[in-house]
Amino acid sequence: MEKKKLNFWQIWNMSFGFLGIQFGFALQGGFMSRIFQTLGADKDAIPLLWIAAPLTGLLVQPIIGYMSDRTWSKKWGRRRPYFLIGAVLSSLALFFVPHSPALWVAAGFLWVLDASINISMEPFRALVADKLSDAQRSYGFVVQTLIIGIGTWVASNLPWMVSQMGVSNSAASGVVPMSVKVAFAIGAFVFLVSILYTVFTTSEYPPEDMEEFAREKAKKNQFIPDILNNIGNMPLTMKKLGLIQFFSWFAFFTMWSLANPALTEHVYKTPAPVESAYDMQNAAELATYNMANTAFQESSNLVGSAMGVYGLSSMVFALVLTFYTSRRRINRKFVHMLSLILGGIGFLAMYYANPENLKFCFVLIGFAWGSILSMPYAMLSSSVDPKKMGVIMGIFNMFIVIPQIIAALGGINFVAGMFGEEAINAMTVAGISLILAGLSNFLITNKNAISYQPEIEMNE
Repeated sequence: MEKKKLNFWQIWNMSFGFLGIQFGFALQGGFMSRIFQTLGADKDAIPLLWIAAPLTGLLVQPIIGYMSDRTWSKKWGRRRPYFLIGAVLSSLALFFVPHSPALWVAAGFLWVLDASINISMEPFRALVADKLSDAQRSYGFVVQTLIIGIGTWVASNLPWMVSQMGVSNSAASGVVPMSVKVAFAIGAFVFLVSILYTVFTTSEYPPEDMEEFAREKAKKNQFIPDILNNIGNMPLTMKKLGLIQFFSWFAFFTMWSLANPALTEHVYKTPAPVESAYDMQNAAELATYNMANTAFQESSNLVGSAMGVYGLSSMVFALVLTFYTSRRRINRKFVHMLSLILGGIGFLAMYYANPENLKFCFVLIGFAWGSILSMPYAMLSSSVDPKKMGVIMGIFNMFIVIPQIIAALGGINFVAGMFGEEAINAMTVAGISLILAGLSNFLITNKNAISYQPEIEMNE
């Protein structure tokens, strides 16, 4: 099927739902560790509490990808039903997670939240490949990244913005501050509305051969054999991209899970107070604890705000690439390599950062983030069978979640511990990992993946 060339606003509409998805991910990534610490979690236990995120991605994305490949409705299309289901569930989870009364409840909500976000996210990746020709895919994924950057910056700053309006950052021991609760409620609203916008402004192409589609859909119990078959016949380029993804997502999972304890302690000098270290029945010690807790909550807002800068710089990165890729081809391999190395330098620089210049570290990290959200998918989608785009994107997610599972099960603590006991060492590990990801791009040799050329075969 020949796909018509879409203009900027058509691509914007089909990608706009990612604004809400990124609100969910940014609030989760920027503030779940803060919620865990507020509810009494030790910083060394935080990565394990985060294991819900990669595990749900590992299970949900291939399933949703497979199901959406086999779905068609004249009214709702192929991918849009999953956007909508995921949006409703994510919005509910976002609203309730900061109201968790105990640590185990918050950890449980993280499972629900991440699973729900994944239900919406996976079909969005496939939708870009469905709707756009190979020549426009870099452009499409970059526009998607532009929207993600906007969502990251705004959502990461929400608790700070809300607190500037007079909503309190203070709360009793074991209670999440009202500024965070309000921010998550706003995120829930934006998530649902942005997904609805895409659902009602975007159409989808029907399957090329409806008879063949009906036959495939009628087959029973094919999910596991199909998944295993696609994994076994994975293109070589996809395997090479998998190595790049491994180091990239190990680095970003480290940031999401440990940036708040690392930076509040090392940069702002306001670590989370441990309640057991204070005599809470003593008025003076209780006052000291409350002062330390308020300082931690306020510096956590500042860490979240600084983290939002990576969304802003990824947005600028995407904006530049949007204008460029709308007219010319790019060398995806070298763009991705340079971006990841710059992000690695940003992580390494955190060891020497202070509150005034921390944001510049996140500027560099934003270049890596902008590239991670676009270049691997553009390279992948130009080197696989378009009829299996949903399930392939779901399987590709394995290379995102496996490094996160390894990190959560002790990988971060083990490697960071080799540098010492300071929490900031985790950011050093993230920097080294991202630089390794950048250098791994030398392995990519498929010319179609590097820069789409119709005359080149796509099965390397």
